[in-house]
Amino acid sequence: MISTILGAFRVREIRNKVLFTALMLGLYRLGSYIPAPGISRTAVAAIQKNFGGSSILGLLNTFSGGGLGRIALFALGIMPYITSSIIMQLLTAVVPSLEKLQKEGEVGQARITQYTRYLTVGLAFAQSIGYVFLFRSFETSVGETLIPGFNLAKVFLIVISLTAGTVLLMWMGELITQRGIGNGISLMIFASIVSRIPGGIQAWWNNPDPTFKVLMPFIVFGVVAAVVFVTTGERRIPIQYAKRVIGRRMTMGGQTYLPLRVNMAGVIPVIFAASVMAIPPTLGQLIGQNRNGFWEDLYNFFAPGSWHYVVGECLLIIVFTYFYTAITFNPVDQAENLRKSGGFIPGVRPGRPTAEFLDRILARLTLPGALFLAAIAALPTILIDQTNANFAFGGTSILIVIGVALDTMRQLEAQLMMRNYEGFLK
Repeated sequence: MISTILGAFRVREIRNKVLFTALMLGLYRLGSYIPAPGISRTAVAAIQKNFGGSSILGLLNTFSGGGLGRIALFALGIMPYITSSIIMQLLTAVVPSLEKLQKEGEVGQARITQYTRYLTVGLAFAQSIGYVFLFRSFETSVGETLIPGFNLAKVFLIVISLTAGTVLLMWMGELITQRGIGNGISLMIFASIVSRIPGGIQAWWNNPDPTFKVLMPFIVFGVVAAVVFVTTGERRIPIQYAKRVIGRRMTMGGQTYLPLRVNMAGVIPVIFAASVMAIPPTLGQLIGQNRNGFWEDLYNFFAPGSWHYVVGECLLIIVFTYFYTAITFNPVDQAENLRKSGGFIPGVRPGRPTAEFLDRILARLTLPGALFLAAIAALPTILIDQTNANFAFGGTSILIVIGVALDTMRQLEAQLMMRNYEGFLK
C-alpha cells in the first residue's frame, strides 16, 4: 500500500489527480464548520449532546463529519444524493421505462443521473425542513432558543442554505470522480468518518476503565481484519468459452471466471435498516413531546441501543441484503449474456440450468454475508451494554472506511499499471 501511494506521487498526472482530490475534500471539511445563517451558536452547543453514537442522529452526524451536529452549511452531507441513487437503482429494477433507459448506454445513464439529481434536490429540501423542526424540538430540553425570531422567512433561509450545500457537495463529488482519483461520493463519506478518528482516540485514552483500554485495540484490529476478509472474499465460478467462427476468422476459446462476492450488497442494507428503525423513535420524539402513554412506550421500545432495536435492525439487515442482492445481480440475465457470448459453466447446461446454478450459489453466499453485516452493526451496541463505554464509530462506519480504502487503492494500482507497464520485453 505504501509503495502504491509513493508510486502515485512519482507520476505527474496521478499526482495532480490526488492533489485535486485532497483540495476538494479540504473544501468539504471547511464547509462542515461554516454555520448556517440564522442559527444560535449557543443553542447548537447545547443541542450537540443529542447526537450520541448509538442513535440515528449520531450515525447521520458521522456521515456528515460532524456538520449535522453543528448545523453547518454541509449539515446534510452527501446522504440525500446517496439515498436518491439507491431509490433510482431500485426503481430501475421495477419501472420498465427506467430499465429501458438503463439499457440505452451512456445516453440513458446520463438521463437517469439527471433524474437522480432532481430527486436529490427534493430530498434535501424535505430533510432540511424536517431537521429545522427536529432541532427546534430540543429547545425545551436544553433551555436555549435555536432560531431567534422564528418565522417563515428564517426557516426558508435555513432550508435553502442546507439544500444549496447538498447540491454543491453533489457537484464537488462529481468533479472528484471526473478529474480526481474517482469515487468522489464515497471519498467524501470516507473523509467525514476519518475526521472523527482523533476524537475517538481521545475518548478511548480518557476512558477510566483499564480493561476497556487494553481490549479496545484488539477488538478494533479484529473487526478490521474480519471486514477486509469478508469484503474481499468471493466465489469464482469457472467460465469456459468455446471456439467460434466469425466471418473467415476462428476465435480461440478460453477460460476465465465469474466472481461472486460474499458481501455483494455492501453497506446499503445497514443504511436501509437504520433508516427504517429510526422511524418509530423519531415519531415518538416528535409527536409525543412529553412522552406520555403510547408515544412513551413506542420511543422506549424502539429506542436506539435497546435490545428490541438491535434485534429488529439485524432482521431488517438480513432481509434487505437478500433483497438488494437480488436486484443488483440477476442470474437470468447473466446466464443469457453467457449464452450469447458463447460461454458456459463446465458441467452445467447453458440457459435456465445456468441461471438456477448461479441463483443457488448466490443464495448460499448471501446468508453468511447478511449475518456478518448484522453482527458488525450490532457489535457496538453489545459492547456499549457490556462496558458502559461510548464508541465513536459503529460497524457501518468501519465497513465504509475499509471498503472505500480498498477500492481507492485498487484504482491507484490500476492507473499505475497502465502507465508503468513495460511488457514482456524491456
